[in-house]
Amino acid sequence: MKGVLLAGGLGSRLLPMTRVTNKHLLPVYDRPMIYFPLQQLVHAGIRDILVVTGGDHAGDFLKLLRNGHDFGLGHLRYAYQEGEGGIAEALGLAEHFAAGEPLAVILGDNIFQDSLAEPIARFRDDPDGAKILLKEVHDPERFGVATVEGDQVTRIVEKPARPESRLAVTGCYLYDPRVFEVIRELEPSGRGELEITDVNNRYVEWGALRHHVVSGWWADAGTVGSLHRATGLVAADRENPVLTDLGIDGGTDRAQPPAGTH
Repeated sequence: MKGVLLAGGLGSRLLPMTRVTNKHLLPVYDRPMIYFPLQQLVHAGIRDILVVTGGDHAGDFLKLLRNGHDFGLGHLRYAYQEGEGGIAEALGLAEHFAAGEPLAVILGDNIFQDSLAEPIARFRDDPDGAKILLKEVHDPERFGVATVEGDQVTRIVEKPARPESRLAVTGCYLYDPRVFEVIRELEPSGRGELEITDVNNRYVEWGALRHHVVSGWWADAGTVGSLHRATGLVAADRENPVLTDLGIDGGTDRAQPPAGTH
């Protein structure tokens, strides 16, 4: 199983901080934002990871992450997204990298308190269809909202005025290789982007979209308010090994996956 970390976008909701840098390089407490999702993939035992970024500051990711040695990786791969084509378009750049293997995809501004190793390992063992990670929230109208029946997701509505549930779709998605067929068939939305919700709803149509409700807190650090909240959550949870295995001394420690993962 391979990992894809999506870290493109202009970060316009975080202006003026993003005028001179990519939003995923902004600090969350004691380290750059992108460290947290990358750390989650490593914790899940994934060692072949592609970072997709774009814009004027793409080279800064290479300066910061280098070959991934600070995360216990032998190497990192990089891809460049031209323009603002959306999350699904960015994921489409990973097709050659995936080489027919299932993928764990995570957005660069998503921070999870608990390890994602268990749902990723379960999908690795049965990688048919897709799986999304959900979190119950008090303001579901801000997110894609899933309707669930048993183990199957039956519908996802993006930012509904009247949500059918409080289960928000987080920024971690698990896909079989068919995801690239879906992306090639997508039409741009009204925003001119290829939407990840449309990808997930195609799996819904196939009856092939499973879910996992994450424990612990979840933060989408893409706005000023949510970035502030994420910083406070991480600061208050400094003893959590999922959030601290890299150390705070510039990355001299090595993140290791939890026992039982592969």
